[in-house]
Amino acid sequence: MLHKTRGIVFKTTDYGESSVIVQVFTEKFGLQSYIINGVKKPRAKISRNMLQPMHLLDLVVYHKNTGSVQRIAELKNSPLLQSIPYDVIKSSLAIFLNEVLYKAVRQQSADENLFDFIFNAIEWLDHQHEGLANFHLLFLVRLTRYLGFFPEQFKAEGFDYFDMKAGTFSRYKPEGFYYLSPPHTQNFGVLLQCSFEGLGKLHFSNDERRYLLQKLLEYYALHVEGFGNIRSHEVLEEVLG
Repeated sequence: MLHKTRGIVFKTTDYGESSVIVQVFTEKFGLQSYIINGVKKPRAKISRNMLQPMHLLDLVVYHKNTGSVQRIAELKNSPLLQSIPYDVIKSSLAIFLNEVLYKAVRQQSADENLFDFIFNAIEWLDHQHEGLANFHLLFLVRLTRYLGFFPEQFKAEGFDYFDMKAGTFSRYKPEGFYYLSPPHTQNFGVLLQCSFEGLGKLHFSNDERRYLLQKLLEYYALHVEGFGNIRSHEVLEEVLG
């Protein structure tokens, strides 16, 4: 049976001489794997360039509830990304976020709220020209809401620590190593209360941005089973300075 759905490309893997298997986070079915034949041929209807990480898709797919590799009847990039593939900062952000999403989002069932968040964030990034340096930090914070470990509401006065295991703010230093302390706690609180439209008003130093990113990745590793290490953040930090 054929179904129409939107999708977001997560990963494309070569399969045979001219085919690929592409993992797509779809609006209707969650994360699915599709085999596409002939993408490397000169006149392919669906080309490899259409399947770059984080590209946005309109799809017509065959779907079976078996968890097996599915097939695509029709595919087009919609909306077509205008700047992310050609802007070194935006493309570096997209590669980093793609690695995080590939490790953190695994459900093979519909999650329209999560899908809308990712889809809209990519569209916003594609059209934005300012406030990009902290985009990935806000994205990671907002994504935790859909993954089930969004931090409790920040309380500014007297709450100097953030317990990364519990996801709560505290007046007292938590045991162990997984916590934020001043001034990082307050900067994290500012990030929690920020919107994408307000990113231009955030002014973190490069060192603070790197520190918050490191702690956010630790936070993910604590709460996402098998999350492991993220490699692309080192390239991203070089690009952002």
